[in-house]
Amino acid sequence: MATPFFNKKEPDPYAQRHGNNPNAAILGVGQPVAAPVAAAANTAPAAPTAKEGESKLTVGPNIKLKGVEITDCDTLVVEGSVEATMDSRVIQISERGSFKGSAEIDIAEIRGAFDGSLTVRDKLVIYATGKVTGRIRYGKVVIEEGGQLSGEIAFGTAPQQRPLVAAPVRPMQVHTSSMG
Repeated sequence: MATPFFNKKEPDPYAQRHGNNPNAAILGVGQPVAAPVAAAANTAPAAPTAKEGESKLTVGPNIKLKGVEITDCDTLVVEGSVEATMDSRVIQISERGSFKGSAEIDIAEIRGAFDGSLTVRDKLVIYATGKVTGRIRYGKVVIEEGGQLSGEIAFGTAPQQRPLVAAPVRPMQVHTSSMG
């Protein structure tokens, strides 16, 4: 058996391969040690976590982040106050969170306040406690009863083109010459 490292014993590879479990009397013969833990973990609802390799920035309660540019962030969770420019994948603003500035996002979930320029390439979700103001562009929008959306609002994420102004139409003049 390996020596303890910070009071943690490493499992004996021989015992795992051949079913020799020193805790078998406690758990029942032939039942692995991790089974009760795994069974309990499967019944509890899993908290949403960032997938391995994804970057996540959380601005906690009572934290103020001001005057920054946020890039290469898969998920920004705002529980405090943020004044920034960002281009990211997901933004989640909690009930007490606020974001002021400009953001280009794939998915925005707003429970708190957003003020500024917001472009949501895919889906904007405003919950009952959410308030979004400013210049907003979105692919899809879901607003819970009580949620607020105000300002310059447009569907679609491509820059809006100004309508072409038609030039005044003049009657066409046809000149004929006769050869005779």
